[in-house]
Amino acid sequence: MNSRGPRSLFSLDNKRRRSLGALRAVLLMVLAGALGLAVLAVPASPAFAQGAATRTVAGKVVDKDGAALKGAIVYLKDSHTLSVKSAVTIDDGSYRFGQLAQNTDYEIWAANGGQKSGTKNISSFDNRKEFDITLKIDK
Repeated sequence: MNSRGPRSLFSLDNKRRRSLGALRAVLLMVLAGALGLAVLAVPASPAFAQGAATRTVAGKVVDKDGAALKGAIVYLKDSHTLSVKSAVTIDDGSYRFGQLAQNTDYEIWAANGGQKSGTKNISSFDNRKEFDITLKIDK
């Protein structure tokens, strides 16, 4: 106890207050730097990384005589996630799926008027970036 009354545990003189303020600032800078390094150390997702390898699947849907089928629905199934994308063929029977992951297996087939083509597989081990696949529906 001094002549000014009891001293609180939380009361500090100016010199100590400045030292603690400087210590807090240093700790905040160290923490911010550590967080910044942690963010930089996290690898980018392969699908979204700049320059990530993607592939394209395109082709035509034809009938048994080789004539183009407009309006056929082409299905592309991701064998890993089991999600299915679809596309509708245009006048010349063509379809296209772009920006597909290189490291994924896919199944592709087409349907039109209650008929279905055979299923074709695209392997992740096949390193081609572009696939041209004709799907035949026996109509």
